[in-house]
Amino acid sequence: MTITTQNTDAIRALQGLEDGRSSVRLRTALAVGTTPDPHFIDKLIERCAIEPEFFVRDMLTWALTRHPVSMTLPKLLREVRSERVQARSQALHTLSKIGDRQAWPAITRTLLSDADDEVARSAWRAAVVLVPEGEGAALATVLATQLGRGGRETQLSLSRALVALGEVIAPALLAATTARDPGRRAHALATQRLLRDPDAGFESAIEEAKRVVALGRSRQEGR
Repeated sequence: MTITTQNTDAIRALQGLEDGRSSVRLRTALAVGTTPDPHFIDKLIERCAIEPEFFVRDMLTWALTRHPVSMTLPKLLREVRSERVQARSQALHTLSKIGDRQAWPAITRTLLSDADDEVARSAWRAAVVLVPEGEGAALATVLATQLGRGGRETQLSLSRALVALGEVIAPALLAATTARDPGRRAHALATQRLLRDPDAGFESAIEEAKRVVALGRSRQEGR
């Protein structure tokens, strides 16, 4: 393949990632990942920050994982500090897929408690993948501060992240079961149940936990 042909293919690919049709963007991302080229990395990352379609974003992430980590990692680490919510979320998601623990220092407490639920959820998933051996308990303590946060999907994401860390989460969960906030207590109890029984459904676990919390509150009020 001549240099001219390579340049033409690169231009076509870059244009395809900006096409108004999501099907074209999806096919282009697939093609870029199938034949990786370092020249595409910046564009892939740039597109991740603004791409509206989930399936296209997922393909962009896959395409990035096909490129050398030495080239993608520094750029993704810059993205996790972006002011754009989607840029942070997608960069974290991509880091979790790459799985290189060199990225661990970038998973800060600020990201783990990001005001945006999608960013926080992506940070939780990335943290569980990237956490170094022996630091799981410390991570569990930080994650436990987010118990009771958000709706069902957000709470389920957090519970899954915690359970993935294993038994090291037990002390942090136990402490959270005595929190003043009933929502946080219920979430901690539900996560405890999931730790004991991974096959238990989150809905049933959280509803049971709410009943336990409500019963305990009624008993206290009846004293």
